[in-house]
Amino acid sequence: MLKKLALLGAAAASAFAMHSAEININDKDLELAGKIDMGQFNHTVDPDTVFIGAKFLRADGDNSDPEVHDLEEFYELSFLMQRNIKESGLAIGLGVKANHTEDFTSFPLGIEARYKLPLTNVVPLYLGGSLYYAPQVLSMDDARDFLEYRATLDIEVIENGNITLGYRKIETNYEIAGHRHDFTYNKSAYVGFKFRF
Repeated sequence: MLKKLALLGAAAASAFAMHSAEININDKDLELAGKIDMGQFNHTVDPDTVFIGAKFLRADGDNSDPEVHDLEEFYELSFLMQRNIKESGLAIGLGVKANHTEDFTSFPLGIEARYKLPLTNVVPLYLGGSLYYAPQVLSMDDARDFLEYRATLDIEVIENGNITLGYRKIETNYEIAGHRHDFTYNKSAYVGFKFRF
């Protein structure tokens, strides 16, 4: 009997485990991202707690500061551990990333949060945010430091299918030949789709 209950519990927990895929766009930029929930592959990991992700951003120089004509693509790998705070609708996570663009590599550390707004059971709404920073000691090549923050509002229009409204700012600051260069790689609002499966 206990064995059956344990199997039912594991099956119910895995039902909440979710991979995700998303596409975010505006007039100039294209962002593709995906996360894999490690709880679906390893029974020693609780579902919805450990994620491995990848991201690709093809940004336009019109949304950089200073503006550039031939902005290189931005690549990212990520690892996130998160915890759902019981019955509060809040999830908080700590993460590390490896990101790269031309002559810039960094390994920022950060925090992420997601909150389901109360009284939105008909159309669930989620507020999200993240902040990642890499000081010089975690920056390679010509990188001096890295800062990224973003804020999102997810509207779950169908089950596990969200429309995302968001804003991101990514700063890839350089130091070349002893001279510091502040460079905002991308600052823009966007809209997109996010699917969980």
